[in-house]
This record gives sequence, structure tokens and C-alpha cells, in this order.
Amino acid sequence: MSLRGFRKPAQNGNADGNEAGDGKLSLIPGRKRIQMMGDSDSESDASTTPIKPVPIPVVGAVKENGATKSPAALTIKEKELRLQKVRQACMEVDAMLLQSSLVSNEWDVDKAIEELKKTAVKRKIIVSPSPVKPATAETATNGKEKNQQQAKKRRVQEPNRSDDESDVDSDRPAEQVFDSDEDSDGHGGSYSHGKLSNERKNVLEFLNTAGLNEMICVKTLSMKKIELLLEQRPFKDWSNLVDKLKSHRSLQTDILNYTQEYLTRRKNIAAMMSKCKKITKKLEEAIASGSGTLVEQPRNIADGFKLAEYQLVGLNWLTIMYRHKMNAILADEMGLGKTIQIIAFLAWLKENNHQERPNLVVVPSSTMDNWEQELVKWCPELVILKYYGSQAERRMIRVDWAKNGINEVDVVLTTYHMMGASGEEKKMWRVTQFDYVVFDEAHMLKNVHSQRYQNLIRINAKYRILLTGTPLQNNLLELMSLLCFVMPKLIGSKVEDIKTLFQGKVKTNKGEGEEELSSFEKNQIDRAKLIMKPFVLRRLKKDVLAFLPPKKEVVLKTSMIDSQQEKYNEIVNEYQNATGKVKDYTEISGMSIMMDLRKLANHPLLLRYYYSDDDVRNIARKLATDPDYKGTKEDDIFYDIAYLSDFKLYEMRDKYTTLYDLQLPEKLITSSGKFRQLDELLPKMKEEGHRVLIFSQFTMMLDIMERYLKIRKHGFLRLDGSTAVTERQELIDQYTQDPDLFIFLLSTKAGGLGINLTAADTVIIHDIDFNPYNDKQAEDRAHRMGQKKPVTIYKLISEGTIEEGMLMIAQQKLQLEKDVTEQDGKNPMDDHKCMVGLLTMALGLDEKKAETILKNESPMKKPMQEEF
Repeated sequence: MSLRGFRKPAQNGNADGNEAGDGKLSLIPGRKRIQMMGDSDSESDASTTPIKPVPIPVVGAVKENGATKSPAALTIKEKELRLQKVRQACMEVDAMLLQSSLVSNEWDVDKAIEELKKTAVKRKIIVSPSPVKPATAETATNGKEKNQQQAKKRRVQEPNRSDDESDVDSDRPAEQVFDSDEDSDGHGGSYSHGKLSNERKNVLEFLNTAGLNEMICVKTLSMKKIELLLEQRPFKDWSNLVDKLKSHRSLQTDILNYTQEYLTRRKNIAAMMSKCKKITKKLEEAIASGSGTLVEQPRNIADGFKLAEYQLVGLNWLTIMYRHKMNAILADEMGLGKTIQIIAFLAWLKENNHQERPNLVVVPSSTMDNWEQELVKWCPELVILKYYGSQAERRMIRVDWAKNGINEVDVVLTTYHMMGASGEEKKMWRVTQFDYVVFDEAHMLKNVHSQRYQNLIRINAKYRILLTGTPLQNNLLELMSLLCFVMPKLIGSKVEDIKTLFQGKVKTNKGEGEEELSSFEKNQIDRAKLIMKPFVLRRLKKDVLAFLPPKKEVVLKTSMIDSQQEKYNEIVNEYQNATGKVKDYTEISGMSIMMDLRKLANHPLLLRYYYSDDDVRNIARKLATDPDYKGTKEDDIFYDIAYLSDFKLYEMRDKYTTLYDLQLPEKLITSSGKFRQLDELLPKMKEEGHRVLIFSQFTMMLDIMERYLKIRKHGFLRLDGSTAVTERQELIDQYTQDPDLFIFLLSTKAGGLGINLTAADTVIIHDIDFNPYNDKQAEDRAHRMGQKKPVTIYKLISEGTIEEGMLMIAQQKLQLEKDVTEQDGKNPMDDHKCMVGLLTMALGLDEKKAETILKNESPMKKPMQEEF
């Protein structure tokens, strides 16, 4: 029986758990009271204000089941039912006309239908089977008037909203370029002149000249269909195009309307970019004029603290964004003091009486204590309410909050987990009004479809500021998600347009696999830069911190030890047969393959080789008699634990007394290629007076490393996702203050966000992350303001393994960020391609076979975030 046959995925931990917090600050009695919410987990509408039904004027009386009933007596439900009846009878008519007709006919269904049919005959409205309904001159006028009324209403309801943040008209096609009924002959029809002739001309030109990367963005156009279209070129005119599409059974005329939709999306993005240009020009003029620019830092900043020059520039920028009623993304590179700039801005708001309501600051759990310390240290005048703790503690805060209000509070400090911990809290954040909401480590908002994104976008704040040292991580779509969040009125309505135009889908065989980019797609980076320019401020350490010691990165490609190399080859062969084909696609998970390869590339004890099935049977037999173990049936216990790694089985000895005699040779703990590399590095570093941070993604790897460091007699501390939030800052302070502590072990996720460890001057990334920005976050725990020594980053890569492929992909992703923030560059990375590429390199597969393995999986289903 295969020793790996019992493997199953480990469960992801929750690093941001509901740990009990430390004592909360006293609440200060305020003036405004809020209504308490119930303990329901349900969520209401996204809006914080209930939507009121539109009042419908009463004209006369309506017969209801033979009796006369006044329109005023009709319920909303009854009116909806009548509107549905009219809509079913007149599906081709615009919804606004339907309702207008019902109102004018005193909600009499028969009279309204009769009037609408007469109107339809006069205007020659043709019922179209397509999803897009034809528009008449009157519907267009009514639609325009409706948009103008809605815009006017918004201006009344949102007096502080900037005009520059207004919606860009969607400009969706009112009529389609092709209708199967009217164009049955492929010619003529009412679509053959005016505006539609221009749209047909654009569609015809596109299908005649478009490149592969443009055509693949058109809905329903597969590679096969594109090849067929290319073969049919040129299309002499519209009729010739329609005839060719109809004559080929694999092509359909709906391509014409989908092409029109794609071109409309391009037009929408162009309009949005034009709007962004105007905003940029407006801000540049404001900056050039110097109006309102701060000369000195706020006077309520504590004595002895002074903003750096570039931080004062950041403060000026934030005040300009405030004066223009615009949200912002402060995207300075990690380690430049974004926290300090925000504290200075909050101090400026208070000093100049610009604060009407409290401000909300949302941070990762690992940085909350640091935020509190910095707020108190830099601006003691700010009154802080820390919303954190156990469920009971938070309930007490909410009760006091509801009774006394929080208008005397300047800053409410909380964590991302508190935003959605319960239905009651979700509602509370939607109801409570804030001036500003600040999101630290805002790259957590990169997925516009995530539940976290949806919860946070509903917070009831006048303005938003996002803080992130890595605004662009995997692709341009993630950057656009941040921009949609920060400017929802301008960009949020264009999510689908952005998704269509900013996703890199296809790779051709031309130029040895390089992407064939159309002239439109080649400007992708430029478009992203133009859209983000008005809302994003980003500075790099190399540009603003000339005094910061240099950082050097060293990639150490480490050979695995012989036994580890043999096991790695075995596991590769296990997924292949003699001809190099994967043996059974349906039973193999691409993620499982990659995780197994990663585990073995790091340490053999992360899989099970030492303990045989007989050994596991013996362990199960002992556990069946252990009073602390949950089960008593030997066979069930065996199947529960057979998938566990050698080290996980060994760790059970510390938990269950019946396994007191379970042994794991010390030699196996120290036996890996990377530990052999550490045996060379660490003694030398210790001798030279360096202090070291060691990062790993996986808690099990940290467990093994703890044993290794004890064997080698190195002093260390450890911080990971299971470390209580209240203890994290204590550990950081302890390491900073005790120079005899040589090593700090940290998990990449928990220890890589927002903490300051400048006491160390060396960082070792034991195992790189699939997302290189997580590693960059980790590196900058040491290389940041306050560092006085040169910093060296060592990345350990097992030679000849899947990690080499991960490193290559990481470097490509980093290049994309450089392209967007500095200069022109290549098309964005596609995560699915990355996964396919890794399987191709690791197992020697062709792309088709790798696609087969991954076809039923989400390509970004946290493949590299599993806790071993």
C-alpha cells in the first residue's frame, strides 16, 4: 500500500481569530445615539438607508373584481402585479413607458395595454428575441430625463460628493447591430442607416483587422471560432460578413452583437480614462497653485516627533484629496511610514476642525497594538476607541456605544475580522456614520467578489483611504479592484468593462510562446497607469530614503540531500508513467501534486516515509486506549491518522500519554538540503553579530525548525497565526530589546504584515510564497525606517524542484508592478497560466495535459497557503 495513499488536504487555519483582546479604552459620552441592532446574522440591502417605494400619483378609480377601487387604495403588491401583466403583454416596450401608461390610465390594465399597442404600431416597434430591447426616441428621452433626475437627486442627497466622482454613462448599445428577424435577408432594415450604420462599420472593421488578443475578449469567440473567422477574411461589406457567418455552421451571427458589446466596453473605458485625465489635471493645478499646502506639520503632533520631508508631502497630498472630496490610495513602498502619515492627517483634521464624526481605522490583527501605540505616541490629543475583544466584551462596547454615542471619539480602531464577525456587527458598521474609513494592508481587498470586499464596501463613511505597499500583486485586475473600491461611483459601474479589457487570456505559439499583442492590448499598462494616477500616491524607498542602508537579495539554489532527491524523483514518477503521461487525470488534483512537491522540496518529514503502515497501526492501537483521544476503534483511528506526515505523527507524542515511547531520530530532523544550507549560514552570521528573521509559510515547517534550532542551540522567538494578538507586540518588543536573541521565527502571513523588526539585519525566506508580494512584505520587516545596518535577504530555493518555477513566475509578477508604476511593460500575468506552467515544469507535461488536471479546479484556490 502506498504510504501517500492516505493523504488528504490540511485545513486552513484562521489567523485572524476571535481572540480575547486586552482591556478596552473607556468610552467617552457622546451626543448622538444610535439604535441597537439585533443579533441576527442576516444582512439587509447594501445601502444604509432603506429604499422607499416611489409614490405613484392617483388619477381616478380602478375596477377590482367588479368593484370600483381607487388607485390610492391599491397596495404596492397589487400595482406590481398589474405592471407584470402589462409587461407580459407588451414585452417590447420600455419599462418606464409601461408604468407611465398604467398611471395615465388609472392603473387599468386593459386600457394601458390597448394604448401601448396603438403607440407601438405608430412607432413601428418590432419585438426582438434578443436580450437587448430596441429603444425608441421617447424611451431614450425618458431614459435621459430619468438619469438627469437621478443625478440631481444624488447631488441633493450627497452634497459633499465630488462632481469628478460622478458616474460615467454606461453607453450600452440601445440597439443591436444584427437582428435575426429584421435582417433575415442579411441586408436593409431600419438598422441600415444613421447611428447603427456607424456601429456596423466599426464591427466590420474590427472583425477584418482585430488581432488574436482582442478577438479572444469577445464573448463566445473560442480559439477555434477565431481561426475560422481569420480564414473567412476579408469581409467586403456588411452583407458579405453576414452571409459568411450564416453559411458556416460553426459560426453564428450573435458574434456581431457580442463584438458590438465588446467595442462598447472599450468606449466606456476610454470615457472613464478621459474623466481621470480631467481629475488629474485639476489636482495638478491645485498642487501647482500651492493653495492650502501645509508648511509645517500639525501642532498637535507630540513634541519630539517630526515628519520626514516625503511624509509631509504625503500629508499635503491627503489634504488636497480632502479639499477636492476625493478618496485616495496611499501606496508608498513598505517601510516608509504610511501609518505616521495617516496619523498626521487625522491630527490635521482635528486641529482644523474638519472632523464632524469619528474616523474608522481597520487593520490586520497583527498590527492593531502597533497602531494604538503609534496613535498615542504621535498625537495624544486623539481620543481612541479600540473595538476588539471577546464576543461578550464587544457586546458591552456596543451597548455603551448605543446608549452614549461615540461623537466624542476621534478614532475607532478595529480589525478586519471584526467587520464581519457577526450579523449584528455588520449592521452596526453600516448604520454608524464616519468621516473617514482607513484600510491598512488594503491589498486584502483585491478580490471584488469576496465576502470581505462586500462587507467593507458597505461601511458608512464619507471618504475612504486605502494603505498598501503592494497595490499591484498578481495582475491588473487586482489593482482595478482597489480602484473600484476607492472610487465606486466613477469606476465601480465599469467592473465588467474593466474585467473584459484587463484580463490576459490567451497565449499563442508565435515568438516562442510570447503573447501576440494587438495595438489596443499593448496599451494595457498605459491605461492602468492613467486610471490610477489621480487616486494613487506611490513613492519608493530608493527614491525618498537616500539615508536608508542598502538591501541586497541573494537567491541560494540549494541541492537537496541524496535521500531527499530520491524521494522527490519517486513522487514525480508516481504522477507519471513510463511515457511521461499522467496516469489518471480524474483522480489527481493539480493542487495536491504541487503541494506534495513543495513539501518534499522543503523537508522530507512533511510527508510520511519514516513511519510505516505497521507503525501507524501500532500508534492507532495505543490511541484507542488513550483517555484523551476522541476515538476508540482502532481501524477508524488508523484511517484518520494514516495521511499525516512523519513529523505530525511524532508531535502527537506530546499530546497523548500512551505515545510516550514514540521516537523520531534527531538525524531526520536536521536532514534536508535547506537545513544543510542553514548549518553553513547561521554560525557565521552569529559570529559576525548579525540578527536573523526566518520566514516560512507553513506552521509545520516552523515546528520542525524549532526542533532544529534547539538541536543547534540557537536562541529564538516565534510568532505565527496562532499567537494571540495581545502577545504579538510583546514578542516584538522582547526581540528588539534583547540583543542576545539571535533568531525570530515568523510565518510569512502573520509576521509579514506591518510590524517593525529593524533590530534584525538579515532575512531568510525559507520557502518562497506563490505571491511574491507576501515575501516582499516579510523582507521589509527589517528594511524600513529605523534600520541602521545594510540588510541582506536570502531566499532558499531547492534546486531542480518546483520552487525554481515559482521563483521565475514571482519575478515576472514583480516586473509587472515595475511596468505599471515606472514604465511600459508586458501584458499582465494570468494566474491559471502560472499554475499550468508550474505543472508543466515540475512533471514534464505538455500544457494540454496540465490543463486537464486543473480544468475542474479554481486556479487560485489558495494553492500555496495551506498549513502543512
